[in-house]
Amino acid sequence: MLVTVDTGGTKTLVASFREDGLIHSRIKFPTPRDEKLYITQLITTIESLSGEQPVDAIVVALPGIVKDGIAIWCNNLEWENFDLQTPLLEHFKGVPVLIENDANLGGLGEVRMLKEAPRSALYVTISTGIGTGVVTNGTIDPGLRLSEGGRLLVEFDGVVREWESFAAGSAIYKAYGKYAKDIDSKRTWLQIADRISRGFLALIPVIQPDIIIVGGSMGAHFPKYSAQLLGLLKEKLPPHIPCPEFVNARHPEEAVLYGCYFYALDTLTPRTS
Repeated sequence: MLVTVDTGGTKTLVASFREDGLIHSRIKFPTPRDEKLYITQLITTIESLSGEQPVDAIVVALPGIVKDGIAIWCNNLEWENFDLQTPLLEHFKGVPVLIENDANLGGLGEVRMLKEAPRSALYVTISTGIGTGVVTNGTIDPGLRLSEGGRLLVEFDGVVREWESFAAGSAIYKAYGKYAKDIDSKRTWLQIADRISRGFLALIPVIQPDIIIVGGSMGAHFPKYSAQLLGLLKEKLPPHIPCPEFVNARHPEEAVLYGCYFYALDTLTPRTS
């Protein structure tokens, strides 16, 4: 059994995969902000999910910079230099444990489920925060795996600030007092599209991806603002830089889990199921 973990700023989803590459079962719990409580809750959940079945590997996605198995910084959870790998290895003896950034894995999951992997794909998840992952030729780009697009410093409302501070789902709720699912005003969606466009206007000229995949809770509502967003980008991008193709994530709630699965297949020898 392969166990995958999608750790979000507000919730954590743990799922097991069968040999056929499909999700077998899943358990969701609120993400504790205390690191020790999170470890305890995660171990308990994995044991509950696996039952008597042996665990072949555990892959955990964390919402922040991950280097050598250490979460250097998870902005929305305020985790710093968080070593999750060691306690999991100590508890689950002999079980490989992989730790990676959630947006990197989300991008990997979405790209690998396309009919044909593009040369370069930018995955952007817009939820509690904003995460970005670059997938090149079907694998997480090694040169950009530590990048955090949500922390881009861009101008908004006359002030230079982090992109996710005014364009993430949590910022949208704070500004308008509604969740995306409850917003119907075209004027409001145009304002939201403007907020979101600021980061893309900085990212597109640098990365120049063939395709941009939008996921996360805001990604699930992409059709509500896609036309306004594309209009703004085509208007403001330099003429020699074309606006990439934008698509909605096919599995906005499960992309990270599938990315964990493919990451395990690519990393572990022999491959686990």
